[in-house]
This record gives sequence, structure tokens and C-alpha cells, in this order.
Amino acid sequence: MSFYVVRVAVPVPLRRSFDYLPCEGSQRADWQAGQRVRVQFGQQLLTAIVLSTEEQTDVPANKLKPLLERLDEYPLLSAEQLQLGQWLSRYYHHSIGEVLELMLPAMLRRGSSLDEALEDGWQRRPDQPSMPTLRGSQQQALWQRFEQQANWSHSALTQQGFSLAQLRRLAELELIEATRSLPVPATTDDSKPPLPLNPEQQKALDALLPELGRFRIALLEGVTGSGKTEVYLQLIAEALQRGQQVMVLVPEIGLTPQTVQRFRERFGVPVVAVHSGLNDRERLQAWCLCHEGRARILIGTRSAVFTPMPQLGLIVLDEEHDNSFKQQDGVRYSARDFALVRAQKAAIPILLGSATPALETLNNALSGRYLHLKLTQRAGNAKPPGMKLHSTLHQPLTFGLAQPVIAKIQQHVEAGRQVLVFINRRGYAPLFACPDCGWLAECRRCDARLTLHQSPLRLHCHHCDYQQGVPGFCPQCHSDKVTALGQGTERLADDLARMFPDVPVTRIDRDTARTRNAFEELLAEVHQPGKRILVGTQMLAKGHHFPSVTMVVILDADAGLFSADFRGMEQTAQLILQVAGRAGRAEHPGEVWIQTLYADHPQLNLLINDGYHALAETLLKERLYQQLPPYSHMAMLRAESPNKALAEQLLQQARQYLQQISPPPQASGGLAPLVLVGPFPAIMERRAGRFRQQLQMFCAERAGLHSKLDPLVDFLHSLKGFHQVRWHLDIDPVDTL
Repeated sequence: MSFYVVRVAVPVPLRRSFDYLPCEGSQRADWQAGQRVRVQFGQQLLTAIVLSTEEQTDVPANKLKPLLERLDEYPLLSAEQLQLGQWLSRYYHHSIGEVLELMLPAMLRRGSSLDEALEDGWQRRPDQPSMPTLRGSQQQALWQRFEQQANWSHSALTQQGFSLAQLRRLAELELIEATRSLPVPATTDDSKPPLPLNPEQQKALDALLPELGRFRIALLEGVTGSGKTEVYLQLIAEALQRGQQVMVLVPEIGLTPQTVQRFRERFGVPVVAVHSGLNDRERLQAWCLCHEGRARILIGTRSAVFTPMPQLGLIVLDEEHDNSFKQQDGVRYSARDFALVRAQKAAIPILLGSATPALETLNNALSGRYLHLKLTQRAGNAKPPGMKLHSTLHQPLTFGLAQPVIAKIQQHVEAGRQVLVFINRRGYAPLFACPDCGWLAECRRCDARLTLHQSPLRLHCHHCDYQQGVPGFCPQCHSDKVTALGQGTERLADDLARMFPDVPVTRIDRDTARTRNAFEELLAEVHQPGKRILVGTQMLAKGHHFPSVTMVVILDADAGLFSADFRGMEQTAQLILQVAGRAGRAEHPGEVWIQTLYADHPQLNLLINDGYHALAETLLKERLYQQLPPYSHMAMLRAESPNKALAEQLLQQARQYLQQISPPPQASGGLAPLVLVGPFPAIMERRAGRFRQQLQMFCAERAGLHSKLDPLVDFLHSLKGFHQVRWHLDIDPVDTL
């Protein structure tokens, strides 16, 4: 028998594949790319992915280890997925093993069988006898479920109040039988009809329909409330009619349940969700349903972009500008950018939607690389809210609110409407201090202040999760006058409840909406009719429809106006307009009040008076002048260590190495030079006990930048004496601080 090895991708940081001997008794034909295998790697037992079989290897024969087990008879990852994984590995300069791990749910990464996705259930028998008389309304109601849908999981039926005894009775009557299968989401026969489109929506849909069946990137830029979702739905309906699967990506887990419900009501096909709120088994079940083509629509957050869909015909990415589409640890991929590549490989269209597109996306649309579609008016009879900058400079504030703002809130709640007060700071107060000596409660592990929380009472670092009790005396001067300074959502909600005692106040932030059910219960509370004040963070800013909200108040809007991050003003404008878009989405007009110390800020006024497009054009001109993205390509090398000097030394060596392999501009032979900035400390230099340094790299040509990064990564892996330093390379970073 001829000699061969099995080449596999092992989920370790080393950027290479590994050769193993095949299992004893196996044939070469047994091994297919995309199968999972169990390997011994050092002292670890890991699940790896087969890449190929090879007749030659660089590993000495006495060093080759045999594979321990072949876990799959057939490949779990298709050739297309393996190609996408190779692209992801090259572009983000990350190990192929860790990249391919992203494409499998956690249970499959651990070596579980696909059978573990199966659930005990019941199905209607195809050979059922003549219908017997069922006794009792519950048995009749149970049988009606099986008349509507042939297969049900046991848990789905018990959640609806049916008992095991009732199920067994139908089984005794030979109407149903026990099964073990994938739980397919329930569908409905009475789907809701499409809504009528206004001329702008119809024009956008007419432009998108011919693109089905071929690769095209389209940007649907629509003001908040303009009906972008209805355009998505009618385009999706056409894709489903052609027998295609559809992937819909949303930025927040909070948007997923209401989006899934809306899609299930609209289409009579199985719809599944993939997001971090699912347990491992639920994620495996969703993965299997998509992999087998039984799920026709997938709705998910960032990681859902890797889900296999063999009949994928359309990708929709809502709120495409949102930073949550960028992974911030491990493989730092952009779900938006990967979705673009996936659409190109599959030769299908991808639709990006946003009221405030990222400048990179907008620049591509303005230059003609993307199909650019606009919705400039709100759907139905809704009107855009009026926006007003209110200066708080030298003005008295009550609980952080200006008197004219309080009077307006009173006016809206007295009319039975809802008011949303936005402050992007959770907790009770951002500072806990001593007025006698100036002591501030600070995190022991970060360059950050501790936030005071009242329920439960504690001081909490939102960066490293360090917590401690609240002292009754100043630890420095022993004064008993220690006090909370400033306000977060918790304090603001308490203050508003005292100010408006007859108005319900609902607070929505990471503390009150920790679980999926808690968030859904809060949203259900908000949708109750009648007056109400909502207090929340940016969890409320994205995609939610609050028909009763007629006023939005934005506090502390100044935080991003003078940011050291070159994207600071762009992100501030996006957040302001997203929050403002919650007002006046139904028949009642809305208004937005923005409290600011800088009411004369030119870019803030440009945003309010002329809109996002006018500001975006100004920001693009600034970026062009400074040669910042999208007019250059950027990578960031970050290093962190308990030893501050070591982190800086590693980046200094990285800079020197890049200067050695990069010719100076005058000798570059026409190639775009590499521009290096740093190393310098991060804005928060110490976080979780580690000092953070960073080195920025810019190049006008993408290929020119990436040609330097591969040798840089190899060089960094070869360095000795830096075992205390953790480093990572971030391609196209969205957080540059």
C-alpha cells in the first residue's frame, strides 16, 4: 500500500497545517477534506479538520503520530467553506485551524456527534386509521396541532400545556408515533400579506429584483422609519419563491427575537435564529437545520455569517455600520466584510442597510462600486422628528435635565405619550468620591474609575469586572461625606420616577436586560399603551419600533465630539441619529432634544441642520486629506503585559523589523510606502492588570500592507524573552484607542 499522510488544521495559534498518519485499517478514499478527526497535539486531545491527503511530508517518519479517530463519515465543511476559511486565514493572518473552528458550533468543535442535535418528539402517522372520537377539549386541541404541522418536539408540546398522558393516548389510537429528529421551527399557513410600498420603496425593490442570481453589492440607505425592512421582506419573498435560502444578519441579540417573530408571521417557512443567547445544543440544532437546507431563513448576529446554507441565494445585513459586526478577540474578523466575500464566492447579491452607513461603505456607494439606493422619507404618514440642540452651558440642571427639557417631557406624558431619555452610561453614578480630600474610587487593575451601582449595592469596573463593597468612610481622610457624582441610567431612572411620580419609568440596559426573557419582558412592558418614560443606553437605539414614543432626550452627547479616535465623530453622529430615529414613528409627530455644552460645534450643527450625508462628505474630505481609511488601509498591532517595558519593547522591535523590510518612499519603485505610527500607550493604558501598547500601520494599497504582515507575524513568533507579552494583529480595526 502506498504511503500517505493526512494533512489537518489543528485549532492552535500556529499558522500552519500538520501531518498525521491515517488511522489503522483506513483507506485513502475514507479521508475527505472537511471531515473532523481526533488528534493528539502535545498533551492535548483536539478536534481537527482534514484538509487533504499527501504522499510527501517534511516531518521525519519517526515523528509522525497516527490520527486517533475519524469522527465523520462525510465532510461537515464543504469545499466552498474550506475556501472561505483559507481566505479568512490569509486576510486576518490567523491560523487556519482557529479560523475553521469558527465555522462549527461548540458541540461539534468538542467532537460531539450530529445525533446530539436530535430531540425526542412526535409525528403524525401517515397510515392513520379512520378518525376515532377524541374525548375532551385538550385531546382535540392536541390533535389540531398535528393537523397543522406533522412533526413536533416533545418540549414544544409540553410548553403549550399538553401532557405525556395525552400524547400517549393519541399514540395508542395510532394517530401519532414517537420519533427522534431535528426540531423544525413551527410555520404558519396564514402568513401576513406584504405591505404597500411607497414610490421610493418600490423603486428600490425594482432595482434589487434583477440582481437575484448574481453577485452584486447594494447599499439601501434609508432614514430611520423609512421602511427598509419591508423592502428586505419583499426581496426575500422573491428569493424564497426561487427555492433559495436567505441569511439576515442583525447587530444585536435584542433585535433577534422580534425580527424572528416578524419573519415567521410573514413567511410560511422554517425560520431559525443564531446568536449568543442560545445554548450549545440549540446552536447545533440551528446549524444542522441550515446545513440540511430545512431552514429557509437564518436570522443571526455576527457569528451566524459562518453557518452553512447550501442553497443560499441572498444575504441581508441590517445596520451595516454597527461596530458589533467586528469581532474584538480571537480571530478579529468583520462579519460585514466576510459576508461580502461569501456573497462573491456564491455569486449572489448582498444588501447592506443603514440610515447612517459607515464611511467606507458610503464611499464605495458614492464611487459607483456599490448599487446605491435611497429612502428619504418615512413610511406611511410618519414624519421625521424635529431636532433641537439645547445648550446647558451656565444653565441650571435638575437631575441632569434642563428646565425647558423637563417642561417638554411633562407636556408629552400628559398627552399620554412616551418619552425616551438616552444616556450611554449604565449604573447609578460614574464616580464615587470624597469632597474633603478629593479621593476617587478607582479600579485596582485598570486606569478607570469604579461605577457605583445601587441594586445590588457595589462599586464595579465595567472594563475588567472587578467589584468591591461601598465604603461608608473615605479610605484616605476618613471623612463620612463620601458621595456619588454624576449619573447613569440607574440614578436617572430613580430621579425621573421622583420627578414624575404618576408616570411609569422603564429602564433598559445591560443590568436590567441580562437574559433574553428579561429583555423581551421589558419590551412587552414598553409596548403597553399609555404614558411612560424609557431610560436606556444604546440597547434602545438599534432597530426598535416604539410607536408611542414622541420625544427623545439625548444626554451627554458631547463624549464623542473630541475623541482621539478618528472615527469618533462618525460614530457619535450614527448614535445620535439612531436614537433620534425612535421618535415619531407612528401617526404622532416626534421631537428630539439634545443637551450639549457645545451647541455651536460646527459638525454637530451640520448633522442637525443638513443631515448625515452632509456631515459624511465633510468627514470623507478630512480622511482624504489625512490619508485615513477609506483612503488607506489600516492594521493595528497591540501588545499587553504586566511589565510595561516589555510590551513597548516588543512593538519597538516590530517597528524596526517593518522599517527594515519596507523600502523608503524614494526607493519603493512606485509601491505605496508603509506608514508607521507608534508604539504608544492605549488611551486606557492599564486594563485588567496589564499595560497596553499599540502600533498603527497604514498603506494606500491593501496588497502592500498585507505583504508586510505575513513576515511580521512570523518574526513576532520567533522572538525570545517575551513570554509575558500577549500580542495580536487587528486588520481594519474599528476601535483605534
